[in-house]
Amino acid sequence: MSDTIKFILNDSVREVSGLPPTTTILQYLRMQERLTGTKEGCAEGDCGACTVIVGEMSGDEAVYQAVNACIVFLPTLDGRHIITVEHLKMNPVQKAMVSCHGSQCGFCTPGFVMSLSALLHNKPDASDENIQDAIAGNLCRCTGYRPILDAARAANKAAERSLAPDIKTLKTLQRKKMFAYEAAGGKFFSPRTVEELAKVLAQYPAATLLAGGTDVGLWVTKQHMALDTIIYTGNVKELRQIGKTPAGLEIGGAVSYARAFDALAAYDESLEELLRRLGSTQVRNLGTVGGNIANGSPIGDGMPPLIALGAKLALRSKAGARTLPLEDYFIAYRKQDRKQGEFVEKIIVPAKPGNVLFKTYKISKRFDQDISAVCGAFALTMKGKVIVGARIAYGGMAATPKRAAKTEKTLQGREWTEATARQAMASIGEDFSPLSDMRASAEYRSIVAANLLYRFYLETTEAETATRVYNYVEG
Repeated sequence: MSDTIKFILNDSVREVSGLPPTTTILQYLRMQERLTGTKEGCAEGDCGACTVIVGEMSGDEAVYQAVNACIVFLPTLDGRHIITVEHLKMNPVQKAMVSCHGSQCGFCTPGFVMSLSALLHNKPDASDENIQDAIAGNLCRCTGYRPILDAARAANKAAERSLAPDIKTLKTLQRKKMFAYEAAGGKFFSPRTVEELAKVLAQYPAATLLAGGTDVGLWVTKQHMALDTIIYTGNVKELRQIGKTPAGLEIGGAVSYARAFDALAAYDESLEELLRRLGSTQVRNLGTVGGNIANGSPIGDGMPPLIALGAKLALRSKAGARTLPLEDYFIAYRKQDRKQGEFVEKIIVPAKPGNVLFKTYKISKRFDQDISAVCGAFALTMKGKVIVGARIAYGGMAATPKRAAKTEKTLQGREWTEATARQAMASIGEDFSPLSDMRASAEYRSIVAANLLYRFYLETTEAETATRVYNYVEG
């Protein structure tokens, strides 16, 4: 079964075998290639010191993105192009970092250079907001960020693309059938179609399904888990598609948050802001909407708004396919309704009717790259001023992402007034008994959950320019 991992490293083709399938790109670069410009800081995709640029074929073009090398397994590079800081050779970003004094101790500098180089390759007219989003996943302890931002702006003016792909060579590395790799007692499969995926998962039902790796990668780097068999969904053509239909949106199970961003953000500006705060650019480039759901975390930010919007989940296996409401997929803490041999095929998000009021909010200690204490999503179907349907979902309030059933019942059939909102706020305590942990106390979560509902009321009933007093629950 053993095959060779083939990819382009900077400007040369590499063929790698014999390394465990869970070898990370970071480990390979530093230990095998001795390319030590890529640094290890956190080994969990938070600090950005290990940022590299990975390119892959999309049609007849090569698309490049910044990713965290510390949580990406080497076999996922098969057929791709990886660029490290050593390859850039004083590009506009590096020159600007020097002239603007954007480096002090220098440890974080390669990661910043890679993040900004990827940004300016894809968006040479980047705005300040684009720049700040691009480096939100890169941490620096020395500079205070001002000179780094100055450098980014200076490089942006140069607008010179420095990533020159060898598309001809990259095309020769593309596989038409499933890639299978075995080394050091571990197996890795990368199917190309849903049929291949269903077949190999039926053969290895205990295998670990790998999508973006933003969670699975930590199982290896932090928990030191041994993953005997890995099935990678990131090359399955059908799972990488986004489809728009009159009924709504269909997002393949291996579509990253970065690729789904525009389609989901179109639902509401509050959802756009939530997605911008979901991890970092590097994390969103890797992490998938389907993987976030399949993982079943009670604090995953993607689930509450999708549940509130009435999304459904399509699951598939060799035995067939089935669809269920997204909220029914979550049974208990880390327990989901996914049978042996099943995988997430797609997420179906219905179109938002014109008579639906919708907002979603995230509360965390930091604005960027932080896990929610509470995430709330609210959707009211209106007939005039009367609520004829309510879907309210929270993350961080229970062992799973969960709808607020009693609160929804309180709202049903009533006019959307402050009195109605206040009564519904009181019902939230009947729906949830949150826990206290490192992110927030149970009391804080309960107060915030109620206040988010009141904020939703204000933002859907008052003009944005109106002067109003935010009379939140005291706590």
